[in-house]
Amino acid sequence: MEKLRIIPLGGIGEIGKNMTAFEYGDDIIVIDCGSIFPRQDMLGIDLVIPEIEYLVRNRERVRAYLITHGHEDHIGAMPYVLPHVPAPVYGTRLTCALIRGKLEEHHIRSTVLNVVKPRDVVNVGAFTVQFIKVSHSIAGAVAMAITCPAGTVVVTGDFKIDYTPIDGEVTDLNTLAAWGSKGVLALLADSTNVERPGYTMSEKKIAATFHSLFKDAKGRIIIAMFASNIHRIQQVVDLCREFSRKVCFVGRSMVNVTRLAMDIGELKIPQDVFIDVGDLDCYEDQEIVVLTTGSQGEPMSGLTRMANSEHRKLQIREGDTVIISATPIPGNEIMVSRIIDQLYRCGATVIYNRIADVHVSGHACQEELKLIHALVKPRYFIPVHGEYRMLQRHAQIAVEMGMPEDRAIILELGQALELSEDEASITGPIPTGSVMVDGLGVGDVGNVVLRDRKHLSQDGLIIVVVGVSKETGRLSSGPELISRGFVYVRENEELIAGARNVALGVLARYDRIEQSDWTSIKNGIKDEMHNYLFSLIKRNPMILPIIMET
Repeated sequence: MEKLRIIPLGGIGEIGKNMTAFEYGDDIIVIDCGSIFPRQDMLGIDLVIPEIEYLVRNRERVRAYLITHGHEDHIGAMPYVLPHVPAPVYGTRLTCALIRGKLEEHHIRSTVLNVVKPRDVVNVGAFTVQFIKVSHSIAGAVAMAITCPAGTVVVTGDFKIDYTPIDGEVTDLNTLAAWGSKGVLALLADSTNVERPGYTMSEKKIAATFHSLFKDAKGRIIIAMFASNIHRIQQVVDLCREFSRKVCFVGRSMVNVTRLAMDIGELKIPQDVFIDVGDLDCYEDQEIVVLTTGSQGEPMSGLTRMANSEHRKLQIREGDTVIISATPIPGNEIMVSRIIDQLYRCGATVIYNRIADVHVSGHACQEELKLIHALVKPRYFIPVHGEYRMLQRHAQIAVEMGMPEDRAIILELGQALELSEDEASITGPIPTGSVMVDGLGVGDVGNVVLRDRKHLSQDGLIIVVVGVSKETGRLSSGPELISRGFVYVRENEELIAGARNVALGVLARYDRIEQSDWTSIKNGIKDEMHNYLFSLIKRNPMILPIIMET
């Protein structure tokens, strides 16, 4: 019998960029297709997606994409991947609606989106997949039981066990236990909150905190949160009805996601509660609630622009209550702290997670993870969706619960796991990595470009322009020095004059400047000017010599 191959293309050793290929015989299915926020050193980059060279090489064998839920770290790469590796997509109602919106933005209209419900079963090539309801911080999240001739693999996706979810649909522990009774070859489980003991709070805990804040607020209430958290948005809408307030949405993603959710019935907002941002001046401050983006301090988000008085319709002012209903994603803490400081400077009362229960995680803590392990009873365990220390801790929990150490397997990107009932082996290498998206460019920015951007951001640029006579081969103009981000020329004329003399010294070594000499001249100018500037002011600007024939 052939073995099942599990190939992580993202989401291992990192939080985000989730993508895993399952391969049996001639068939490949892909679970999730996500993106990740760029690191701070990825200057100018908008998005990072997984490297899909392996899928492109095997595109004729890719049968389907099966999506656990609609967060960006699970669907954000779809518009960039589907044109290169087309296949039908399966997901729940909200998940498919969010994917459809993304594809339409990128003018991709040929993809087949198949809407499924929890407990539905689909057959895709050699695989049979059952979708299993789980609780998360977005509607329509599912786990999956993936069966092929080699056995069954349970993939949890992102989840928590919420016994009092807003939609009343709890995590389907019965179905997970039923699969555990039948026999599960492997479990791939979310590791995001594995370092936290106990249980994750229920989403309903937020309702009690918000109710108290609504009751005490005298002016406008402005809430920053993830646009995809439809259940929390519904709680805010319900409170607006109770306290006779109107709600409006600010921020592109907030407007788009809520519109999609209303269209498919996931979000219910009465007409007399909803108002447009342009109508805010028609109401008193105590009648207004604004839901906006910006919970991560993003520079172009609605909340940031309001706080900096850059928004056309709204500015934060004294008397406002601002609620930041999210926890900073690792790496965003500084931006969030800055926006909180700015909100205080504007005179607002700021409520955030350190001082009130205004956010709960959508990921399972240790006791919830242990429950899943106990119900599913897998032969092998592969921790996913976490940085390496999280994967290590999750594997340790599995061993503490009785799993043999050699069956708790931590994979790295670039490895493939081959599984059968009797054997597990790691193979590879598989081409993996990160592809950077900058504007409309996908993959055209690499480490060299990022290095240059970092160099420019730290030390600036000097352009050295030299004119050479085509007829005589002698200097006809220049060298002219242009400084950008290095020093202000008018206040550093002596330094610039010295650098110009360095360039003249290099040019003076040539009786006649031929095109064949240009490379050595440019290198000489760069090297000697670098030494001169560094010896005087200990800076290392990028030096760009340009030679032109006149």
